[in-house]
Amino acid sequence: MERQKRMIIDEEDFHLDLLFYHRKLKRLVAIELKLGKFKAAYQGQMKLYLKFLDRYERQPDENEPIGLILCAGDSHEQIELLEMDKDGIMVAEYWTDLPPKKELEEKIHTLLIEARERLESRKLLSDT
Repeated sequence: MERQKRMIIDEEDFHLDLLFYHRKLKRLVAIELKLGKFKAAYQGQMKLYLKFLDRYERQPDENEPIGLILCAGDSHEQIELLEMDKDGIMVAEYWTDLPPKKELEEKIHTLLIEARERLESRKLLSDT
C-alpha cells in the first residue's frame, strides 16, 4: 500500500518502512526493516505504529493490524521474553548474503531443533 508511511503523533513525524494489506487476513501489515540485531526498543516503536494504524487507518470490517520487524540479526531470548506475538508483532531475521550450503543446512537444522524445543516447552506449560 505504501512505503515510508508518514504518521504524525504529538506533532512529531514517524515513518513506517512498509505498509501492506493482506486480503485473506483482512488486516494491515506493518513492516519495519532494521540493520543489525534486534533491540527491545523496536517493540515499543512497532506497538506505537500498530496503535496508530488501528485508530486512524483500519476500516470497520478489518481485523487489527499486525507487525513484522525484519532484522539482520535476532536476539532469541529478548524476543521470547517480550512475548510480542501477544501484541501481533513478529520478528524475523533476514540475510544479506546466503552462507555456504553446509552452513545453511546446519543453521536450518539448529532452527528446527530450537522450534521443536519451544513448542515442547509451551506444551508442557499448558499441560500443567
